[in-house]
Amino acid sequence: MRIMMGAILLAMFFSGFTPAVRVVWLDQLDVSNVDQSAGKALANQSMWKTPLLIAGEHFDRGVGTHAESIFRIALDGRTTAFKARVGLDDSPPEYESRQASAEFIVLGDGQILWRSGIMHAKDAAKPLAVSTKGIKSLVLYVDHTGDGTVGDRADWVDAYFEVTGSDPVSTRRPAEQPYITTPTASKQPVINAPYVYGARAGHPFLFTVPVAGERPVTLKAVGLPAGLTMNSQTGIITGKAASNGIFKVNVTAQNRYGSDTKALEIVIGEKIALTPPMGWNSWNVFGANIDDQKIRDMADAMVNLGLTHYGYAYINIDDGWQGQRGGKFQAIMPNEKFPDMKALVDYVHSKGIKIGIYSSPWVQTYAGFIGGGADTREGKVINSSRRYGAFSFVKNDVQQWAEWGFDYVKYDWVTNDIAHTAELSYLLRESGRDIVYSISNAAPFELAEDWSRLTNSWRTTGDIHDSWCSMTTIGFMQHKWQPYAKPGSWNDPDMLVVGKVGWGKDIHTTQLSPDEQYTHVTLWSILAAPLLIGCDLKQIDSFTLRLLTNKEVIAVDQDPAGLQGKRIVGNRNNKTEIWAKPLQDGSLAVGLFNLSDNMQELFVTWDQLGIKGPQRLRDLWRQKDIGVSDHSYSAQIPPHGVLFLKMKAAE
Repeated sequence: MRIMMGAILLAMFFSGFTPAVRVVWLDQLDVSNVDQSAGKALANQSMWKTPLLIAGEHFDRGVGTHAESIFRIALDGRTTAFKARVGLDDSPPEYESRQASAEFIVLGDGQILWRSGIMHAKDAAKPLAVSTKGIKSLVLYVDHTGDGTVGDRADWVDAYFEVTGSDPVSTRRPAEQPYITTPTASKQPVINAPYVYGARAGHPFLFTVPVAGERPVTLKAVGLPAGLTMNSQTGIITGKAASNGIFKVNVTAQNRYGSDTKALEIVIGEKIALTPPMGWNSWNVFGANIDDQKIRDMADAMVNLGLTHYGYAYINIDDGWQGQRGGKFQAIMPNEKFPDMKALVDYVHSKGIKIGIYSSPWVQTYAGFIGGGADTREGKVINSSRRYGAFSFVKNDVQQWAEWGFDYVKYDWVTNDIAHTAELSYLLRESGRDIVYSISNAAPFELAEDWSRLTNSWRTTGDIHDSWCSMTTIGFMQHKWQPYAKPGSWNDPDMLVVGKVGWGKDIHTTQLSPDEQYTHVTLWSILAAPLLIGCDLKQIDSFTLRLLTNKEVIAVDQDPAGLQGKRIVGNRNNKTEIWAKPLQDGSLAVGLFNLSDNMQELFVTWDQLGIKGPQRLRDLWRQKDIGVSDHSYSAQIPPHGVLFLKMKAAE
């Protein structure tokens, strides 16, 4: 039998036999593996769950994605061709379509096989046909072209493979194993950033000096403003500052291993949030599924994990706490999951942590709870839509938040407008408390000066999620916002997506690889962005904890100069970025980012950075000196990885 079968195969070979070609449609592959900047890829519909429609032409089959997106497909070398048509979907509203642009690129084993050129909304679908003979790895990539992602809903339609071997299989990029770079913290006391803090005279003051090191630690402060005192065991400073001024406070921390002394500048005046807020927010892990106990648990975990030793200072309640209007202010009262909001606030404050709350000027919030435009005094929301109500009840709500003792407000709606922003800004200033004011989301860039004037932070983007395309698209598009960041006013590219996240549904380990997480935190630090943890602190692992507690990386984010870093080099072809941020001490924080799938050598010159002479280099993640370089530096950077340097003129 074996001899006969061999003879048959030889005969087929010499007779020129060709294996049968069959078709495998792209929409038959597992599209859940597609990595994209917004939403989820969908089969046979746009990512907006509408029929596939390009320039008015309807398509029954295809995959709807959103730029930037990466669709990785494993082949066996016997797939002969990939054919499709591509274009921008018609589903966005007109104002989004005017901004939409994307480029479709097909890569085989790392080489570009085809590219569409930049396409815009209403362009007719463009055909493609590429040979895939011998190729083992195919990537369908949609580039947002660097002008933003608004309206970039990108479709691969009538897309199929001609196959003679095994079926194509969608895949994810293999992730490296977690590796920890942050050194183990010293047992000796170390006073960490922030080293400047702003507050208003006569308002309740709460600041915990961030001190790492083995407990017990004893602290002493010399030069505190009149009206303030510090607990020598916890480092919690409370009271009410009596008068305006800039106060240089010498803080000393001591334990049995040694001591540390740092200067803390307390600025009593009009400005608060002199460094980007640091803390935790409930949304990215719990969604609207929050309650009193979860918030208490997160406050306990923040203290027990030592996050307060590194400057994390806020526990923020997001959407999902709201009940109906009532109480002495006819304000939004908490629902049954929060039986005593004042007691919860007092509990968090007792830990030396500040606490935040969420609302919206809409009648209804994103999670379906009432907002500042809703009146439920008769037991129901008058208007169930999310549009503004006939009246604003935000004054009532601010009075209640202040009485409860909140320190931070996230105000969430689209499209953000000046009237509602200014209204809440004024009311918070007059509340009698120092309440950080953060607006969300996707604040229009053309009003950047207004956001900087009226708020403490403003979301520059839609919601982030734990994907490479989402994080990098958001992070590396922040350069245009750079001029508007300053002490007291910060660009906010959204919360950190590290650790266990899930948005109230399937809580899972972030889909960002370890290298991608180093890129994430590095970039947010260079951007002087708020560092708001979005994971379950009770499930935090050692990698995530060390990622979030690198004192030298945090010090870049919390630098008192308050400058946002900017792009020095951006090469979309080889997918490299170099960003730099000037620091108050005259040094420069520099991030060398490799966004490609391959190891690359990145090279930066002092001319590019605007510096001269020999520079002393330090690896901030490893907290290790590298040496002195005269005019340039290069290093091998892993795929999706980063090298984070501090450069200072050598003495």
